[in-house]
Amino acid sequence: MTYLITGATGFIGSKLVRLLAANGDAVNYLARRRSSKFDSQVSFHVWDTQEEAPLNSVPRVDAIIHLSGEPVAQRWTEEAKKRIYNSRVEGTRNLVSALGKLRHKPEVLVMASAVGYYGDRGEEILTEDSVAGSNFLAKVCVDWEAEGIKARDFGVRVVPVRFATVLGKDGGAFPLMAKPTRFGLGARFGDGQQWMSWIHVEDLIDLLLFAAKQPAIAGVLNGASPQPVRNAVFTRTLAEALHRPAFLSAPKFALRALLGEMAEFLFDSLRVVPKAVEQAGFEYRHGSLRAALAELVK
Repeated sequence: MTYLITGATGFIGSKLVRLLAANGDAVNYLARRRSSKFDSQVSFHVWDTQEEAPLNSVPRVDAIIHLSGEPVAQRWTEEAKKRIYNSRVEGTRNLVSALGKLRHKPEVLVMASAVGYYGDRGEEILTEDSVAGSNFLAKVCVDWEAEGIKARDFGVRVVPVRFATVLGKDGGAFPLMAKPTRFGLGARFGDGQQWMSWIHVEDLIDLLLFAAKQPAIAGVLNGASPQPVRNAVFTRTLAEALHRPAFLSAPKFALRALLGEMAEFLFDSLRVVPKAVEQAGFEYRHGSLRAALAELVK
């Protein structure tokens, strides 16, 4: 297949591009500047997400995997929130607008979203059919997905994938959590009873490609492991994998002082299950937290 990737230079995107290239697929990527992470067989095209994507300069592609967006893991100032929103919503609008003008359109648009779509939901089990929440991140996800789904008007299959917390050795949440834990400073958030959804990066990449290649999939997928855990369980399991204690608790007021409004998201309870993913026949390589963390700490 021939792919076009946005967000290709990030933690997930760079792994995806290298895997596709190694598999012999033709890969193009849109970014502000060329990356030294990729060899010459990967084709680069300049794109500022504030402008319409230059799709006419890209060879005909079978699938677009759209991952670009301002990092959420930062202090949420008003300016940062604006960047988070615009990079996703306006960026997707500018991509789909250009897609609609193509004579030969891709078969599928697989686009990133996030489990933040659901908001803080306590003990509720959340499937792809669950309604959206109402906080800032939920609004971002609702508007983000709405822009991507407009590609269906052009006959393109659209699959939004709502990412849970992504675990990988060299990016995502794992290094940030593992570093203090290695020093015996692992801490649950508050009482740790909130549900936490997660996915190993290898499973997430497999799921993105599965969604691109399965023509019967034409709706939302939860990019999460089938085994969500409470935050306290995650913290304890990570500490056990690293052979360290974890008995501390990080209070909300301290995290809010450090991260601003983003701290609220860390305390949201998201018991997300990938019902549609499993019904589609996807098989996880790292479905259990203990096994996933054991692989990451090797």
